Amino acid sequence: MSIRLRFTLLYSSILALTLVIFGVALYTIQSHNTLNALKQDLSVSGEDLARVTLWTYLHPSHFVQGPDRPPPIQADQLSGEQVFRDSRERQYVRVLDANGQILASPFGANEDPLPINAAGLKALQSQKIWWQTATPSKERLLIYNYPVSADGQLLFIIQVARPLTERDRSLTALSRTLIIASLLTTTIAFGIGWVLTTATLRPIHRITQTAQAIGNESGKNELALTRRVDYQGPNDEIGQLAKTFNTMLSRLEQAYQRVSQTLKLQREFVADVSHELRTPLTTVRGNLALLRHDPPLPAEEQSDILTDLVEESDRLIRLVNGLLVTARADSSFDLVKEPVPVRPLVEEACRQARQLDPQREIVEAVQEVTVLGDRDATKQVLLILLDNALKHSQGTVTVTAGPDQTQVEISVGDVGPGIDPEALPHVFDRFYRGEASSAVPGFGLGLSIAKSLAEGQGGSIAVESQLGVGSTVRVRLPLYA
Repeated sequence: MSIRLRFTLLYSSILALTLVIFGVALYTIQSHNTLNALKQDLSVSGEDLARVTLWTYLHPSHFVQGPDRPPPIQADQLSGEQVFRDSRERQYVRVLDANGQILASPFGANEDPLPINAAGLKALQSQKIWWQTATPSKERLLIYNYPVSADGQLLFIIQVARPLTERDRSLTALSRTLIIASLLTTTIAFGIGWVLTTATLRPIHRITQTAQAIGNESGKNELALTRRVDYQGPNDEIGQLAKTFNTMLSRLEQAYQRVSQTLKLQREFVADVSHELRTPLTTVRGNLALLRHDPPLPAEEQSDILTDLVEESDRLIRLVNGLLVTARADSSFDLVKEPVPVRPLVEEACRQARQLDPQREIVEAVQEVTVLGDRDATKQVLLILLDNALKHSQGTVTVTAGPDQTQVEISVGDVGPGIDPEALPHVFDRFYRGEASSAVPGFGLGLSIAKSLAEGQGGSIAVESQLGVGSTVRVRLPLYA
């Protein structure tokens, strides 16, 4: 069962229950009101008849009085009274004696008494009013029994009755009207509620469709995650759901792009590594084949071949070591964050760099600052930058360090040919080597490793270069306050 159907059934049931309660209350009130109105009319008529009957009894024209019975009342005499003549045809009137025997009726219907049970007669003899509902013929009657007494003695019983047929018909029509109106109202409300619920839940339906479309197309179409839920309504619960879903899609899209970029870099990395390893391995394989030549080569040529094998082996070792450093820099799992004084670190790195080229001058201009990072990683970055500066330039290499707001800037500058502007955006790519660097030994991994190590410590690295003037690499690391 859909949530739309559940919502519609829920409030339709609540509406139907409300209408049932309202109908029952209205029916009960109407039933009591009509019954009370009938009782009031019968009470008035009964009291008027009681006064006339008592007056007739007290002022008879001819009567015979015995010691044990009240004087008889002539039916014709009572029937001629105005109050009897004014009694409506649909109102039954009877005058009974104290024992319940009929004495008179408006139209002489003495043969058609109104019923009264034993309990009612006993109550009347105790001079109490008695109400009774009975069906003497084909219709139900409401009978009002009123005792008429004088000097504490019950003289007569006045019976006034009216049919309940019209009241019962009115209540039946009312109940039928309430039932039909309730069913019709509930049906109309169900239809309106279905439409309103459909409109209200349409954004959720769009969210579902979008999710299904993304799930079906994500493996086939890279643009599937660019889809968004189009919601123009208020910022209610559904609006917040649509907004949250779109935010989630944005994050998934970014994550997917990062994964795609990582996979792309991985493929490129594997291709570059395969390319870099192929050359030394091919050389080693060719030299080994020459050593197995029959007849053997001269001793001098064999010595040259062995020298080439050693050089290629060293080249492979350097390449593998560079790849390991790159992998560690990418993962940055072992980079710690601790206070690292910059001046001693720069002095140590410059001292080791001078051993690479004792003839070159390295100038240090370092302030007393401390970075928050990994000492070994920071030193590795400095050694890479100094090694590149010594390889790609001929003049003095300058190393500076100082605070810059919340960071420490360490720069390594050289005086040399500079970097071509077209090649500048690619200097941090793995295995990238410009045309001017083709004669310089290396694999194009140094700056890539330096970038990964700097960013792994929460810093950044950038290169500024001008052709014919030189290049400057600036590393920014967090300042330890």
